Amino acid sequence: MADTIHLQCTECDRINYTTFRNKKRNPEKIVKKKFCRWDNKHTEHKEYK
Repeated sequence: MADTIHLQCTECDRINYTTFRNKKRNPEKIVKKKFCRWDNKHTEHKEYK
């Protein structure tokens, strides 16, 4: 049931990470604070469709 999703940086708009999400358990979009190697700092990464 888990689908692969991509996480996109909110500052540089690059897709940096992939993860899994169960759409039945978590219907809302994921927002995580991850390290962006292009910005060289921790930024928010949102789910990219």
